[in-house]
Amino acid sequence: MDDFGDVTAEISSNGVAQIELHRPPFNHFDEPLLAQIADAVTSVHAGGARVGVLCSEGRHFCAGLDFSTTPSPSDQTIRALYAHALTLYDSPIPLVAAVQGAAVGGGLGLALVADFRACAPTSRLSANFARLGFHQGFGLSLTLPRAVGNQYALDLLTTGRRVEGTEAVRIGLCDVLDGDPRAAARRVAETIAASAPLAVQSIRRTLRAGMVEAFAAAVDAERVEQLWLMETADFSEGVDAALGRRPPRFTGR
Repeated sequence: MDDFGDVTAEISSNGVAQIELHRPPFNHFDEPLLAQIADAVTSVHAGGARVGVLCSEGRHFCAGLDFSTTPSPSDQTIRALYAHALTLYDSPIPLVAAVQGAAVGGGLGLALVADFRACAPTSRLSANFARLGFHQGFGLSLTLPRAVGNQYALDLLTTGRRVEGTEAVRIGLCDVLDGDPRAAARRVAETIAASAPLAVQSIRRTLRAGMVEAFAAAVDAERVEQLWLMETADFSEGVDAALGRRPPRFTGR
């Protein structure tokens, strides 16, 4: 097992790599953690892995950026976060995310950079940005409608509502429903790993043609929108309300 800080990676004999986040219970990310995930993916690919399972220690997959410690991320911070997101989206091997508990905000974005997602009936996925007075990030402008279609994406982004596992699979947000998402993700990965690796890489290149460039454009546009919205009273109210666990009172200012 290789250690990248708060991320570990291990390759099985069948070519499946397990890449695990270790910041329980919420697995909030920051720039160093995303860099560690990207380094782990690069390392397992170099080590011969054919597929990666992206998973997390503890109750939740990832609750996104921790606004209690980073209430207003700087332009430089957002650029760094999204540079790592782009690296993950451009992964040289397929990734399967095991989504237990919550995948919220940027945590949902992290799940959606993977090729496939397994979740449990009790999993909770939410693009809660509008409930923070914020614009979506982590490439969700591209990856969410690509997964669920424009209408469901509009619904999830404008309401910020929570989607549980059964609905997530029904609308295409996740691919497999299982009480043990990690075991289910591993089964998906093992099935892919049994296919010819060069053919899998070729198929992904065809199906994802132009998508890396589109992801780069999406995160750049998202960053611009996020920066001006962070200057609004609604953003301050949204973050305060979320931290205080109360309904926000938005004023449109």
